[in-house]
Amino acid sequence: MKTILLIEDDAVLRENTKELLELSDYHVTTASNGKLGLNAALSTNPDIIICDIMMPELDGYGVLEGLAKQESTMHIPFIFLSAKTERQDVRKGMDLGADDYITKPFSEDEIISAIESRLAKAAILKDRRDKQNLEEDNTDTLRNLNDLKNFFDDNGDVFNYGKDENIYKEGQNSNYIYLILKGIVKCHKLDEKGKELTTALHKEDDLFGYTSFTQNIPYQETATTISDTDLVGLSKNELTNILNTNHKLTLELIQLLTDDLSGVKNQLLEMAYSSVYKKTATTILKFAEKLNCKPKEPIKISRNDLASVAGIATETLIRTISSFKKQGLIEIEGRNIKIIDVEKLKEVN
Repeated sequence: MKTILLIEDDAVLRENTKELLELSDYHVTTASNGKLGLNAALSTNPDIIICDIMMPELDGYGVLEGLAKQESTMHIPFIFLSAKTERQDVRKGMDLGADDYITKPFSEDEIISAIESRLAKAAILKDRRDKQNLEEDNTDTLRNLNDLKNFFDDNGDVFNYGKDENIYKEGQNSNYIYLILKGIVKCHKLDEKGKELTTALHKEDDLFGYTSFTQNIPYQETATTISDTDLVGLSKNELTNILNTNHKLTLELIQLLTDDLSGVKNQLLEMAYSSVYKKTATTILKFAEKLNCKPKEPIKISRNDLASVAGIATETLIRTISSFKKQGLIEIEGRNIKIIDVEKLKEVN
């Protein structure tokens, strides 16, 4: 049985309203002024409060303000009951946080309907708050990608690879999603002529290896290390379970996938329409970024990998970087490339 606190200074109206509500199967307690009503609310924590406005000791506005200051009473549904019908009085009451406003005289159906609807709304809001509090108190809740990466660190399987080792091959069962702790990984495919096309470069702190979280789709490309690489892997099933219970994280991961897709589209556009010089310059800069190279620090990368990412033949790439060297944009030391003028390399067309 729900408890209603009725705060009303008119004794006749207070007793009549109490009797009406008790006949509707509510437990009713009463108070004859605002001060007594506020004390009763703080001590008994009723399910809903019906309160007159104009009262001695403390008016209805003061009661509502007092309830709003206490965590235990701030969410109790509150209905003003008054003969005052002026618009400014209604607005003031609602601005203070009242849930409803009933004017005297009122019908039985009117007050019962208002009580039932406000109790129902309060129950819904309470469930929502309880769920939110449970999620916040749950130390296993993952709220963003950083939390997910920490989870990888703490719970993932560790893998160590040397340079030029395959992590997985195209067509293999996609059991794991990986986080790179150290190193560089390239994902690549072979076209129908057997030419390698690099589809993505991944560096430290990047996630890769996802195909589908709902279907058993094999890896759609091959992943190979460019340098000595340490990974942690989480099974696809475990990650799917995490995403099912962490919706904010799911949205962040969707954004990550969207950004990855946008990057692939841009790469395809560059490969399709950019000049050989532009493709080569962009690829060198991309490797410098992925390898976290400082200005004029050598980039240790094979010509085949550079050509694969640029989408051009290795021989063509070698001729192009030789031209860059003559222009003073880069230096070549064996297999290493050192960027001399970053800004001019960015301006290559």
